[in-house]
Amino acid sequence: MALKSKTLGIIAGNGKFPVLLAREAKAKNFRVVAVGIRKDTSFLLKLFVDRLYWVGPGELQKLFNYFKIEGVKEVIMAGQVNPENLFDKNLKFDSEFQKLFEAMRDRKADTIFGAVADKLKSEGLELLDSTFLLQEYLAPKGTLTKRGPTLTELDDIEFGKGIAKAMGSLDVGQTVVIKEKAIVAIEAMEGTDRTILRGGRIARKSAIIVKTAKPHQDNRFDVPVIGPRTIQTMIQANASCIAVEAGKTLLIDRDKMVHLADQSGICILAA
Repeated sequence: MALKSKTLGIIAGNGKFPVLLAREAKAKNFRVVAVGIRKDTSFLLKLFVDRLYWVGPGELQKLFNYFKIEGVKEVIMAGQVNPENLFDKNLKFDSEFQKLFEAMRDRKADTIFGAVADKLKSEGLELLDSTFLLQEYLAPKGTLTKRGPTLTELDDIEFGKGIAKAMGSLDVGQTVVIKEKAIVAIEAMEGTDRTILRGGRIARKSAIIVKTAKPHQDNRFDVPVIGPRTIQTMIQANASCIAVEAGKTLLIDRDKMVHLADQSGICILAA
């Protein structure tokens, strides 16, 4: 992908994805300007960027202004933003975000992110594929852990993939929890970790987690990501196996993630 400049903007959400992206961008000699979300983005991000600005969840105009001040033309979204902010009565949207929000036909993830992408374009900012610097971090095909899936787990994975793809096509979520071909939990706005915990409470043990890309995944936002936190959540939920989509799922801290899984007898499969 040919870029217009060597300055890259990052709209940083929570988790380690923004840090991973910033680190890789710096390694490739980009000047990195990040805008973090207060109470969501890790303060550690400042160690990996040239400039870090902070905005509230509803301060869209400030975000545009900071990028313009820094001469940013190309931007990447990395990391989730707490969805509970959408319903926080104390949250104040600036006029730009308010207009954007009121014009949306619904509050699905693709609708929200798509509207933000269009607004970025109107402000002279191009939103890039969030994986273009991170191809080596995409899940390779095969079993990533010492333990492979059992035949029963494979049956549940195959069943769960169809459900996950169907939910993805509706822009509901990317993750489903399965046990013995029963749909135990489906991800909605709460995110993967809470879905796993909710499914684990119902399944009690040996739940299967299936996480896929949407059928028409827009890699500019909402790319499937798993990492050590995912495995830690599975341990809490007594889940036994997670299956992700090879070549379309970002692996954060792969070695640590696989080590945690191996310690707990959890299987990680990319298919």
